Amino acid sequence: MNEQSNEKKLIEGEDFYYTPEGYKCFTEKYHLKKGFCCKSGCRHCPYGFDKKTGEIKK
Repeated sequence: MNEQSNEKKLIEGEDFYYTPEGYKCFTEKYHLKKGFCCKSGCRHCPYGFDKKTGEIKK
């Protein structure tokens, strides 16, 4: 049973969207809900992580 509970369901347009290439891209709102930086260099990272330097700038 790997179904997500109603609390954890991702909402398209709010938590993520699909890029023109077809990839799922998480929004800033999703990252804030998650509560921490994964240090993957996400496009909408609210924590200011810079993948090139490996540092959080905010």
